[in-house]
Amino acid sequence: MRMRKGMAAAAVAGAFVLMAGCHTATTPAGPATPAAAETATPPAQPSPEIGGEPIVKLTRQATSNGTKPEFLSLTALPGRGMEVFQITADVPGKGEIPVLWAPTLEELAQRMSPGSPADAYGNASFSCCGAFLVPYPNRILGTLSADGRTITTEWHGKKIVLPANWHNSEHPDENKHAMHGLILNWPVQDVQAAKIPDGETVTGVIRAGDFNGHWLSKTDLSFVITLTGGAVDAEIVAKNVGREDEPMAIGWHPYFSIPSGERAQALLHVPGEQIAQVSNYQDVFPTGRLLPVKGTRWDFLAPGGKPLDDMYLDDNWSRLQRTNGAVQVTLTDPASDYGVKVLGLSPDIRTVQVYSPPAAKFAAIEEQFNFADPFGKEWHGMNTGMVTLHPGQSVQWHVRVELFQPQPPAAKR
Repeated sequence: MRMRKGMAAAAVAGAFVLMAGCHTATTPAGPATPAAAETATPPAQPSPEIGGEPIVKLTRQATSNGTKPEFLSLTALPGRGMEVFQITADVPGKGEIPVLWAPTLEELAQRMSPGSPADAYGNASFSCCGAFLVPYPNRILGTLSADGRTITTEWHGKKIVLPANWHNSEHPDENKHAMHGLILNWPVQDVQAAKIPDGETVTGVIRAGDFNGHWLSKTDLSFVITLTGGAVDAEIVAKNVGREDEPMAIGWHPYFSIPSGERAQALLHVPGEQIAQVSNYQDVFPTGRLLPVKGTRWDFLAPGGKPLDDMYLDDNWSRLQRTNGAVQVTLTDPASDYGVKVLGLSPDIRTVQVYSPPAAKFAAIEEQFNFADPFGKEWHGMNTGMVTLHPGQSVQWHVRVELFQPQPPAAKR
């Protein structure tokens, strides 16, 4: 649901352009006595910025003395729709590791700099890390405008005009469509970070209005991201503050790292009983057919997961089983004795998209409300997961990330 084949291979190879870095203050050189040099207080450095807003880093100290995995930090980008740039964790036997597949902050800032070809429409946001997708994750198809810049679709007989920000991965001028929402490069306002027991939290809002004329009503988005030792929680509430009904879907696009780098042996568990058939992996357009996965290559129902091997994944699972009310997807890296759980806690999460090319060292696990192309005629009126918000109504999306070690302590002795 993002870079495909050639583009993905380049990204996986780490083909990011290094830039001079984020904004830092410099102090002009000047004469100083040795005593002054010893006692002077270094000038305060401003927080690095991406998207014109300071980044926010939540931190906590490890408390388990290396006896279990625990989260240590989370870096968010309020200038880019509160995208989660990176999460770090302390893992027994490995020390501090990155949980997400991401470039350096300097490299990402270069990709997201004004005028960067990689960031047309904010697309660099979903090339790595963990972008939030509102008011629609995944693809939306429609009639392409004469200038190739927008597509037009319909919801309940009302026209919706969206940026045509994506295309066929092999042929950039073919099959243009809308992709991954309208807040990829939007700044978050009223950003507040605070300490909580065992961690920190950051909050903020986007008063999106009608998303610059692209949506049917006006929307406020409220963000809460929480870091504790045992979990990372991401919550978004969308409220219709306008006068018209509107469709709404929310998702997240986190690229979870495979620490060993050995993708073939990594185990994926997806509790979905059916897969959405797609046209091909260059367009990834849904055909409207939902196919049972049992016994097929897309059967990842085994509780412990199934090896990724050399399988190309850019697929959407539905008819989701829930464990204690949550849609629980797991990615396990046996070679690193490491695993991550992605828990969809909102009842409106109806599908899970997984993106992981064979050469990748990650699996993007995207728990979202909707199927791809939710307004498309190929679904023949099926409920495609878009929530209808009447004026004054709200809907919440909530996903939790936890860590685990697949080998119990007894098995390691």
